[in-house]
Amino acid sequence: MSFAIALATDLIAIFVLAYVLYFRRHRRRDLLLSYVALNIGVVAVTSALGSVEVGVGLGMGLFGILSIIRLRSDQITQQEIAYYFTALALGLLAGLHPSPMWLTPLLSLLVILAIAILDSPLVASTTHRHTFTLDRAITDRSALIAHLTEIFDAETVRVEVLDIDMVRDTTLVDVRYKTKPARRSAHAEAAAPSQQTGSATWMPETTNAKVR
Repeated sequence: MSFAIALATDLIAIFVLAYVLYFRRHRRRDLLLSYVALNIGVVAVTSALGSVEVGVGLGMGLFGILSIIRLRSDQITQQEIAYYFTALALGLLAGLHPSPMWLTPLLSLLVILAIAILDSPLVASTTHRHTFTLDRAITDRSALIAHLTEIFDAETVRVEVLDIDMVRDTTLVDVRYKTKPARRSAHAEAAAPSQQTGSATWMPETTNAKVR
């Protein structure tokens, strides 16, 4: 009975996580399949191990193996990594189905609620991050921040200079900024990716984090 409740909880939870929360917000079908497959696989393997005597070391080894999954074909964002580990956690909860039997549904609900709230457009919706190439070399940090503030029509700007090329006269920056609430980045929206705008050129955000 305990496992049946845990399994039903997991099926509902992974549907909400993968489809309702992730896919409808981020629209990546390949990762939708990955989250569901990971979750089902974890439930199956954990349940099988629960039927035999295994040591703590084997359980930790399993968790470690599942935690170093790596997508070699594409880069994923930190948000998508968070969804991976949530799918993994839900699968482990269902497979282990700890006592009392209401504990798995409760913990699964808490995890889903946390993801739903933290990944909601209502949370920090005016804060953005981009990797940005300016078509001139700027060595003065104050001037750089002022220039980026004007480009993004931002309220606050934090910038990390990744590269200054004096030969090509370019500056590569990782910029995090908060748009002004009253004038939600009308200027920034005019700067489409891969197009030159004023004295800057958009580049896709580079996120090197991969699930391992």
